[in-house]
Amino acid sequence: MSYNNIVVKENNGITTITINRPNKLNALNMETIKELHEAFKDEEADEDTKVIILTGSGEKAFVAGADISEFADFDVKEGTNLAAKGQRILFDFVENLSKPVIAAVNGFALGGGLELAMACHFRIASDNAKMGLPEVSLGVIPGYGGTQRLPQLIGKGRAMELIMTASMIDANQALNYGLVNHVTTQEELLPLCEKIARKISNNSTVAISSAIKAINAHYKDGVNGFNIEIQEFGNCFGTDDFTEGTTAFLQKRKADFPGK
Repeated sequence: MSYNNIVVKENNGITTITINRPNKLNALNMETIKELHEAFKDEEADEDTKVIILTGSGEKAFVAGADISEFADFDVKEGTNLAAKGQRILFDFVENLSKPVIAAVNGFALGGGLELAMACHFRIASDNAKMGLPEVSLGVIPGYGGTQRLPQLIGKGRAMELIMTASMIDANQALNYGLVNHVTTQEELLPLCEKIARKISNNSTVAISSAIKAINAHYKDGVNGFNIEIQEFGNCFGTDDFTEGTTAFLQKRKADFPGK
C-alpha cells in the first residue's frame, strides 16, 4: 500500500514503520493517524511479520506532538470525538496488537508523540530524546491515553508533576523513571531495536500474543488479570508452538516454531 506520511519496510520478519513528516517534526495529523492504523492492521495480518518497530524520520523527532492547526477551532463535541476516534483506531489499537511493537524514540516525543510511544509495548530512546506531555500549556489535557498510561509506567506522583508542569525530561531521566527500557546513541538506536526484535522473533509468536493479552489485562478496569493469564496459559497447550517448543526442549534442540 502507498502512503503519504509513513514509510513501511519489511526485513526478515521485522517491519519498521517510519513516520515521515520531517518538515513538521513528524507531528500527528488525522491523515497520519489513519495511515498508521492501516499499516498496523496490515502488519498484524501479515504472517511474515513477527515484530514491528515504530520510529520517526530524521534525527530531531519521533513525533513532536499533534498537528494543533487541525483542531484549534474545535468545539466540545468535536474535541471529544477527536480523542475517542484517535484512541480507538491507533493508540488502543497498537497497545492491544497481537504482535510486539517497539518504539524507537529518536528525538522529541511530545504530547501525542509520547502517547503513541507509550501505546507501544516498550520503548528504546536515543540519547538526544526529550519526552513530555505539554498539553496543559495549551489549555487542554492529553487526549490519546496520556493521563492513563503515564501513571501506569512511571507512577502517579511523577505523572502528575510532568503533566501539571508541562515539563520535558531527557532520555536518562526517562530511563530512571522506567519510561524507556534502554538509552543508546542515535546511530545505534535502530540496530539495538532490531537486535531485540530478532531475539523476540526466535520465540513463539502465539505465546507472545497470549503474553500481551495477559499483561494488558492487568490494566483494564473490571478485568481480573490473573484469570486472563490462566486462560491464555491453558490455550497455549492447544497450539502447535507448544508441541514444538516442549519437544525441542526434551530433544535438546532449538525450536522451530510454526506460529500456530
